Amino acid sequence: MEQLKHFSSKQLARRWALNHRTLERWRWTGCGPCYLKIGGRVVYRLADIEAYEAAQLRNATNAVPAHAGRAPR
Repeated sequence: MEQLKHFSSKQLARRWALNHRTLERWRWTGCGPCYLKIGGRVVYRLADIEAYEAAQLRNATNAVPAHAGRAPR
């Protein structure tokens, strides 16, 4: 099976068990992973998704994420 290189909002929402509207809100507020807008369609590159996931790693509940300004609310 071929690994996806680009995810739609709905595909990424399923990966993270979120509502796709949450990703829409994050785009509006400047939070969340980087995305591409091609012909009116929003897609997320796998490399950006994995980088965002890595930046969210914590070792304590009071730890500040590496990208504090881009963390989801």
